[in-house]
Amino acid sequence: MRLRHAVTAVTLGLAVAGWVLMIRLMDGMDLGPATPLGPFAFFVAGWASMIAAMMLPGAVPAVVRRVRDGGGVGAAALFVAAYLGVWTLVGVVVFALYRPHGPVAAGVLVIAAGAYELTPVKRHFRRRCGESGHSGFGYGLHCVGSSIGLMLVLVAVGLMSIGWMCVITALCLAQKLLAARAGVDVPLALAVVALGVVIMAAPGFVPGFHPPASPLDGGGHHHSHH
Repeated sequence: MRLRHAVTAVTLGLAVAGWVLMIRLMDGMDLGPATPLGPFAFFVAGWASMIAAMMLPGAVPAVVRRVRDGGGVGAAALFVAAYLGVWTLVGVVVFALYRPHGPVAAGVLVIAAGAYELTPVKRHFRRRCGESGHSGFGYGLHCVGSSIGLMLVLVAVGLMSIGWMCVITALCLAQKLLAARAGVDVPLALAVVALGVVIMAAPGFVPGFHPPASPLDGGGHHHSHH
């Protein structure tokens, strides 16, 4: 029992460290969808911190389950490393495909993400993410499948926005820890689609989207909060 508590504490500690490192790395970099990603090494460091911050709290039950099923500290560490490794590979793909973009492209991506939330594929991965836990790699793949739509929203609206990160983290955590319910999940998906429509039609109403301003004004940090 003590081992499970220790593993939980260390996993959550890594998440907190991720938040601290990410906030320091991304300070002053949030330009909404126009944000450039910077050099590859910088981006990967930021992405790994972000994934640790956003995804580790929801992975705690799976890590504890891994320990309970007979794995020791080493097995738990390997599980977490493999899980973060899968998400880091997703980051490499994001880096390869990402371009600074405007409201129209952001809106299209967000609408696509909302539509994905309604698919059987999403439901399958969400269920598997909730129950799997034999290997960090398999668990990572299922959870990427479950959370990729919400992460696409973050890529679309502003990868360096702490405010949006907090919103997406809360949604990913809720989907990991709560059972799927159409009464909650369908309105959420429709809300994401509606957000995409608003971004395209009236971007000024969405936090992080604002008229082009001088880069000297701090990159619009004051717009990135809810």
